Amino acid sequence: MFQAKNKSAICLNQSTLNDVSSVLSPSIIRCLSDISEMDTVHLSVDLVSAARRIVGFLRSVNECQWLHQRPTIIEAIRRYDEVWMPLISNLTVVGSTPPLVLPPFDVEWVWFCHTLNPVGYKKYCESRFSKLIGKPSIFNEENEEYALMRCKEIWVQRYPAEPFENEVESDSQDPPLLNEDLFNEVQKHELLYSKFSQPYLYELVYLIAARRRYKGFLYMIQRFGDGCFRFVPALDILLMLLTHQSYPTAYADDLKDIWENMGKVVGLWETVQEKEVEETNKIWERTFDEPYEKAGGEIAMAKRPIYWEISDVDVNTKYKSMIPRFLLEVCIFVRLNARMKATNGDMKHNFLRLRMVRCHRELKLDKSIPDFSYDSWQKAWHLYCEFGTRGLIVEFRGRGGHCFKGSKLVNSMSFSWNDLLRAPSITLTKEIDQVRVVASVTPPVQAPYLLKCVPDRVTDDSGAMISDVILKLNNYRPQKGRWLSRTVLDHAGRECFVVRIRVGEGFWRRGAETPSAVNREDRIIEIREGSWSYVAGSIGRAPEKVVGTATPKESQDQWQAAWQFSTGDDLLINCGSSTSSSSLSFSLKSRESSDSFVMLLRGRKMQYQNKETESKVAEDEKEDDDGFVTLVRFTEENPTGRATALLNWRLLVVELSPEEDAILVLLLCISILRTVSEMTKEDAGGLLVRQRMKEAKLGARDWGSIVLHPSSLSSSNTSPYLQPWYWNASQVMAQHEDTGNTRKPAPVEGGDMLYRRGIIT
Repeated sequence: MFQAKNKSAICLNQSTLNDVSSVLSPSIIRCLSDISEMDTVHLSVDLVSAARRIVGFLRSVNECQWLHQRPTIIEAIRRYDEVWMPLISNLTVVGSTPPLVLPPFDVEWVWFCHTLNPVGYKKYCESRFSKLIGKPSIFNEENEEYALMRCKEIWVQRYPAEPFENEVESDSQDPPLLNEDLFNEVQKHELLYSKFSQPYLYELVYLIAARRRYKGFLYMIQRFGDGCFRFVPALDILLMLLTHQSYPTAYADDLKDIWENMGKVVGLWETVQEKEVEETNKIWERTFDEPYEKAGGEIAMAKRPIYWEISDVDVNTKYKSMIPRFLLEVCIFVRLNARMKATNGDMKHNFLRLRMVRCHRELKLDKSIPDFSYDSWQKAWHLYCEFGTRGLIVEFRGRGGHCFKGSKLVNSMSFSWNDLLRAPSITLTKEIDQVRVVASVTPPVQAPYLLKCVPDRVTDDSGAMISDVILKLNNYRPQKGRWLSRTVLDHAGRECFVVRIRVGEGFWRRGAETPSAVNREDRIIEIREGSWSYVAGSIGRAPEKVVGTATPKESQDQWQAAWQFSTGDDLLINCGSSTSSSSLSFSLKSRESSDSFVMLLRGRKMQYQNKETESKVAEDEKEDDDGFVTLVRFTEENPTGRATALLNWRLLVVELSPEEDAILVLLLCISILRTVSEMTKEDAGGLLVRQRMKEAKLGARDWGSIVLHPSSLSSSNTSPYLQPWYWNASQVMAQHEDTGNTRKPAPVEGGDMLYRRGIIT
């Protein structure tokens, strides 16, 4: 955006900081909400609505692969330069609002990129048209459609030889490049969406807070822009800045008094110097007495440890038993009160502990008080929490509690998510024992579903568990048929589905009759929606509604196994010549017409790869990675593919985005395990277990409730439960026999041989 012409200009010496302090001391503004329109710049654009549209626009640009091809860009620039700008210039009247017209998509992208260089764009407009060309404020689909159609009418009338749409083939020969500077501008912003792909950027509460902070940022430039330092915008402020710039006339009019100082804002793609970040932090803290960075408002954007993207649709709302999962990002900053320095000499035995209100009571993250500063805010913790955790608690503790061991709680403070979401800038400040704590969050946004299958009792053809209790309720009529059963639990341990695998037919009568294994083609898999209906303790009946089935069928060509799903898909599996699962390959084909193509890739692929630890994976852990399969969908919008689900068939665990069907993913998981067990002649995933296993107590460390940001990971925080589950799947999903409910399988179930025949042979 703006280039630094003098490297020495970025240094902020001590005298400058002293000058800032002297200016602030008599009439310091302590809160962003205290800034009035008289104190800072008036914004003439609805930046909240505009930013929401910009994020959606950038997403559309990112998905349009043809728009990033060189011939397409060159043609779009020609259309912008020779057709659109003369057209909009003729319609523009100086001093009035911009005309309600919008150009074609490719031209609008070039126009947007051009406006992100305000100085260059202004010079271009004034040299060609003797006036600055503005953009209309259009924030809804109806007005957008009207503006586009009106533009098309004028375009066709004035330029009949010019097609309204860009008709250049992406693989055609490059046309001559007429404006290299503009081409470089467009190329530079090709990956712009990667900076603004976080799903919470669409949320109004986030954008309102971002607008408030942007006004604070402009206030800071207005007051201290004459100093010899540069300003680094945080992510939320940067979004507002780019949105403001994309409305050139509004940007120029609003910032006319600080136009020259805006050149001191570090550009979008410039390398940020650490000193520049420190300077910006210091000035913001001294101006507003709060941390500059916040949740969703960082400067250095580290890779998120979780896969969290915008989902336009949730296809799983049809399953009433599935409850959406919502995540929010949380940042905790700490600063010691200066009075503590004067009154408390030795603080080395005191520390802060972070805990959660619900869902992860085992969490204890400690930070020593001497690690914090009296002079500046420091980030203590950065994490991702499920909304169900409700909030966090910060405890002030002293070491050496009862019997000089452990620690003693001195004081505590709590931050609830609901209070934070209602607070200005979605940030709250509290103080205990001379320690000031600031908590900030992002709005909760739907995250991927987490589902796991856990062993349960054998059931009969009707879905009732094989038990003397059921036998008594049935007036001692023998229970017909035998099905291995698994209960599907979500991230909070709620029962969502019951999976059943048919193994045997017939009855069990003492000394007279036993169930026998069914033929291979009858070993179907079914999924029933809902939870068990318990009649006595853990004995119950499966829900009645069947929502998915998988039926074995004759294999085709080189494939060794085939399954037909009720979802309209066919799964083909091949193990090659090896009896190991390491050579598995898959093909998922739709029997119906589909707009997407699906691939099943063995292992953790795309965003599920943990590149930081890949090289450290031990040889004995590589076999565990064979249990992972990534489901990748290819569409017209995503020709390079997008991973919509990750499953581990050994552990019977799945993570899926809201737009992926949970039943399809569960059928894939069970079918693959069934096939591998049969091919390798071993119980690859514990299917022969026919009793409930012990789960962690609900609320102790609920699955996926807390994930630490990489910046908060340390040698003392190595718990696998604070990292994405697929980084340490075997540990996180480990199950143990419930010693309080240990039972020997009853003969009435049919005996081990029946199930070995039904699963392994």
